[in-house]
Amino acid sequence: MVQSVEAMALARVCTCCRSLVREPYKGLFSGVLQPGFIGGCVEAKRHLLSEDIIRLQEFQQKKLAVAHLAYGSKGNYIEVFSQKLQKNELILRDELKLLLHLCQSADDIMIARDAMVRYNEENRNQLQGDFRFGPVFMRQCYELGMVELAAATVTDKNMRGFFKDATSFNIAIDMLFTKGSYEYALEVLRTMNSQGIPFNKDTLILASGTCYKLNTAESYKICLALIEEGQTKGNFIPRQAFCFAVALAVRQNDIEKAKFLYLQIMNTDSRLCQNLKLVLQIVSGELKDAIAKLSAAVLHKSPPFVKKPEFSQEVIDVLRLQSEDGPLMMKVEQVVTQLEQADQVTQQTLDDMLCRTPSGKRKPAPITIERRTSRRTLKPLQSTLLLE
Repeated sequence: MVQSVEAMALARVCTCCRSLVREPYKGLFSGVLQPGFIGGCVEAKRHLLSEDIIRLQEFQQKKLAVAHLAYGSKGNYIEVFSQKLQKNELILRDELKLLLHLCQSADDIMIARDAMVRYNEENRNQLQGDFRFGPVFMRQCYELGMVELAAATVTDKNMRGFFKDATSFNIAIDMLFTKGSYEYALEVLRTMNSQGIPFNKDTLILASGTCYKLNTAESYKICLALIEEGQTKGNFIPRQAFCFAVALAVRQNDIEKAKFLYLQIMNTDSRLCQNLKLVLQIVSGELKDAIAKLSAAVLHKSPPFVKKPEFSQEVIDVLRLQSEDGPLMMKVEQVVTQLEQADQVTQQTLDDMLCRTPSGKRKPAPITIERRTSRRTLKPLQSTLLLE
């Protein structure tokens, strides 16, 4: 039912949208080494935004609280609001805010969307205050899986000026990225740029990730331009954005640019960066340096509880291919065997490492105040630890 309603909704709001083009996945080394050696692996259907940005759990709790306060009137409220739209009556800010938190179905979302369009027409030149409607609507679409509707709404010319924050666009792009609609995600980025919405660090990660997945000459230019523009303005470029750019440069066979981008990563201690470094050495023909890096990882002395460096089986296989029938073949097999015995070879591909869902910020532990008096007697606690 939800699917059919959404399909009809999209037909109403996206009649002018172009068809989505999905580029088939290409291995990281396609066009750089032996074509087709590393076939297309299953695309990672994961989000690039953390829960700190999506805030779905917090949003759902807020919905429950609002529904509790409006208990008994939810159905009536949605129905009354629908009639209000048909009568072309004025929509108030608090009414729309309540409506957005009461939506439970695709039908409700469509009523809310029509209400937003009407509200934007009536209040286009007025401030919305501190409350932002955009992220609430996007989280509703996120919860119900209405990805295309979210993207169509944020790119709708009639909604220009309504989505004034980067979060709304970021959530829409993240949903499209997860679904594999990379061309549409790029269209949302263009809309965001045309409306003058500043790109934040999350936008840069999403944009570079989208360009990496598209893997075209155009997307490569866009990725480089975004990073260069951010650096020119003195903005912080996240490590993940740089890693996407490095991988894309390798896929586009621009090895020198890939090296240049890698050198700009401030902290390269992560497993992803170590694997990218190994990739750059392999595709540059620096096999001795690659072997030395792997040998150092095997001999890496660290406490048992510290995780040792791990390398992707995908990268190891390419190193084997490059050294096959060469003077370094035996040395490569020796060090790879040592890595495998030490459980330092992972089946995760570079694409898996790149398209990871971040864990988000860690919440600080609550500050506990040491109790020095008894709750029962209100007398000082007699403890040898306190006396010390």
